[in-house]
Amino acid sequence: MAGYRIDRISEDIKREVIAVIRELKDPRVMDKLLTVVRVDVSSDASFAKVYISAIEGLAAAKNAVKGLESATGYIRREIGKRLHLRKTPELKFIADDSIEHGMSIVKIMDDLRTDDDNN
Repeated sequence: MAGYRIDRISEDIKREVIAVIRELKDPRVMDKLLTVVRVDVSSDASFAKVYISAIEGLAAAKNAVKGLESATGYIRREIGKRLHLRKTPELKFIADDSIEHGMSIVKIMDDLRTDDDNN
């Protein structure tokens, strides 16, 4: 299977997972500012790892992942309906702290910029 096809499927799944997450009524998911960082699809498109990050931090992302795991069947069914894939991948949600890490880097850069302005 060509690599570009897997990349296209990954982006399509990412787009649809974001859309389905917005529709979920689970308070563990609904109250959080969540981001789907990336989706890694296996070469045979039978498994997909969905990396979830929250602005509130890793603990909020882990809590949201619990809510998403309970809705995995619904999310998978919706993705299958919307993308018309022959085989809808099995989804595995993983908490990621990349947003929190990125925000800390921005804070460090701002601190450095303020130090340069003061000197």
